[in-house]
Amino acid sequence: MSELGAVLFDMDGTLVDTEVLWWRTTEEVADGLGHALTDADAPEVVGRAVEDTAAHLVRAAGGGDAATVAAELTENFFRKVEAGAPMRPGAMGLLTELAAQGVPFALVSASPRVVVDSVVGGSLARVPFAFTLSADDTPRTKPHPDPYRAAAERLGLAPRECVAVEDSPDGAASAEAAGCGVLVVPSLLPVPPSPRRVFARSLEEADAELLRRCLAAAHGGPSA
Repeated sequence: MSELGAVLFDMDGTLVDTEVLWWRTTEEVADGLGHALTDADAPEVVGRAVEDTAAHLVRAAGGGDAATVAAELTENFFRKVEAGAPMRPGAMGLLTELAAQGVPFALVSASPRVVVDSVVGGSLARVPFAFTLSADDTPRTKPHPDPYRAAAERLGLAPRECVAVEDSPDGAASAEAAGCGVLVVPSLLPVPPSPRRVFARSLEEADAELLRRCLAAAHGGPSA
């Protein structure tokens, strides 16, 4: 069985149930621009950085300033998160198991720092993350590999020694491109299969043994 160096958790839709809040935020901002959000917009909204979603809304609406829209999205989402974001089923159990086994874990999010700090200070206040990494902390965020490469380097590990836990297509693509093992627990969007990705229906199905199998799957070994 592969040695599990560290686990890198996505935040929105993976550890906390904030994807619905993000969708509502985007829907409200889109309405203000005269664009009615539909399922067709989902790939540009779910799991995407604020700037990416803002640029999409400006294109879809046929007008507006992307920087202004991004600021409105961030402020609106922050207000919703501050009101409370429940943890996803099984999240606390998995985090507790990893802590008990001495496996380090960090938070790697495509959300802005202000949102990450709000969630970590609220719903995730009791979680002993080694550190948190936001969209503001790397030159490029997901779906680029930069966040996961930066997180592994900060832990003194190679990406191939780490498993990322993700819920979105962009997040899974980011982790896979970085060279991490990937456990996918889909939320709002389906995530394409890959020989290097292991899937679970919920974090209630996940444990340290499954995460080790993710490393094996990522590097050509048996995943079961």
